[in-house]
Amino acid sequence: MVARAYTVAFEGIEARPVEVQCAVAPGLPAFAIVGLPDKAVSEARERVRAALSSLSIALPSRRITVNLSPADLPKEGSHFDLPIALALLAALEIVPREDVERSLALGELSLDGSLVAVSGALPAAMAAAEQDRMLFCPAGCGAEAAWVGATQVIAPPTLAAAIQHFTGQAPLAAAEPGEVRGHEGGRDLRDVKGQERAKRALEIAAAGRHHLLMIGTPGSGKSMLAARLPGILPPLSAEEALETSMIHSLSGLLDEGGISRERPFREPHHTASMAAIVGGGKGAKPGEISLAHNGVLFMDEFPEFPRAVLETLRQPIETGEVVVSRANAHVRYPCRFMLVAAANPCRCGYLSDPSRACARAPHCGDEYIGRISGPLMDRFDLRIEVPPVTFGDLDLPASGDPSACVAARVAAARARQHARYSDLAAARVNADAQGAVLERVAVLERDARELLMRVAERFGLSARAYHRTLRVARTIADLAHADSIAREHVAEAVSFRLAGAVAGPVPA
Repeated sequence: MVARAYTVAFEGIEARPVEVQCAVAPGLPAFAIVGLPDKAVSEARERVRAALSSLSIALPSRRITVNLSPADLPKEGSHFDLPIALALLAALEIVPREDVERSLALGELSLDGSLVAVSGALPAAMAAAEQDRMLFCPAGCGAEAAWVGATQVIAPPTLAAAIQHFTGQAPLAAAEPGEVRGHEGGRDLRDVKGQERAKRALEIAAAGRHHLLMIGTPGSGKSMLAARLPGILPPLSAEEALETSMIHSLSGLLDEGGISRERPFREPHHTASMAAIVGGGKGAKPGEISLAHNGVLFMDEFPEFPRAVLETLRQPIETGEVVVSRANAHVRYPCRFMLVAAANPCRCGYLSDPSRACARAPHCGDEYIGRISGPLMDRFDLRIEVPPVTFGDLDLPASGDPSACVAARVAAARARQHARYSDLAAARVNADAQGAVLERVAVLERDARELLMRVAERFGLSARAYHRTLRVARTIADLAHADSIAREHVAEAVSFRLAGAVAGPVPA
């Protein structure tokens, strides 16, 4: 007779159901695991054998076969240890088969029988809720998995505790969700002296989730400004927190089961590979753009990233998702992020300073910024030049609004957008609006429309640039609590769009 346990295999953030079948039959003593297991799953038999031995449970001198069904689905990771052990215990009639079949399990076994935390508990709990099963996972994963709330989570610290729960000797209480971590604060916009225009650009970008490019000399404060962006972003909604935490759970980034309401802020180094940024590697793991889902991806020294890496950002920026295709994997990850890039104007960084610029100016600047392709540059909604700060500015008192005041204005603008797009699944903020939705929400006053049309004709804006400028104008109007887009809103959006791009005055 075959005993069954249930677990999951991960394909991206999707948890695919896996049935663990165990048969103990007459024959030469053996312990085989079949069903396309990887090396970690194949080694589970030694961990299971040692864990059972530590509990004084001897395997019978019979042929033990464990099948992971469906057999054509690759099985990767050590989280198959616990379901294999439970299926074997059920086949040996040590634990009730019916109770094991009504649960979904994952967890790694130590040789002494203790359970080690594994990644992916949150999406596994979602799968258990969909299958109407309770979830068994290590104690280190219980607080994380309990966030789903739609299924009971039992988190035993050891295999012995799991056996005692199944047999009714010592039932375990359901796990409780971990703590919600809020914004830690500590970095305030008032710490930045001067740079009022850059602060305004940050506020607009945060309000509408627009992509921002900052170009300035070394030490002008680009990284300092970007580091203060999380302090003005609104906290994640419950739905967004769950989406983001599922990705972080697969990457093992959730600490002690706590879910953060603070938006992710990822800042990869410019030597990062394509797989690190977009996703890939063994098992097609999520990259930085997916880890920044619903948050910020800050790429300092933007032109120094490999050209191939930069070009892979173009499609995810437009679609909000990335498909990682490999020979043995084809997975899809969400990646709705706000791209904030910083760059020097040239390799030496002092193109705008005649006394310090190299002899190749201005050609050195054209070559350096030219590493950013036109199609990628076209996807930046806001472009600003960050001028150097004088020593006199550093002696002045702090100026501008603190982050708390800016965050309140951003939250109010986001609330207007939430109400506007509440009946639409495809849009959450102004940066998502396109097509008929954009035409409906971006209502231009007559003189505002005339100005935008003249700018588009004068500077040869692409259709993408036209629509992105319109979205920025909609966000500026939201910050001003305006129902329609006025001329001054369009003018400010255009000034950020064309900053440093071309010479010549903006049409009056």
